[in-house]
Amino acid sequence: MILDQILISNKGYKKRYTADISNEKPLRSVVKAISWRLIGTIDTLLVSYLLTGEWLLATSIASIDFVTKLLLYFFHERIWNRIQWGK
Repeated sequence: MILDQILISNKGYKKRYTADISNEKPLRSVVKAISWRLIGTIDTLLVSYLLTGEWLLATSIASIDFVTKLLLYFFHERIWNRIQWGK
């Protein structure tokens, strides 16, 4: 009952203030991928260091992780951008 009232009152809000995000540009996907990978790479670097105790090995692991997951995330975003479900 409360949920119904919230959904009804938010319908007009969504129409007025929601931007059309049905098609993001590839550059936006690249920037999102890089920013997310920076956060993920710092995490990988710290975890790798805690597990190995060696900064050089941890840096190598984090570097490989950065490149491979950056590419995977970019293509993942581009594929999901083509899917109309939930838009």
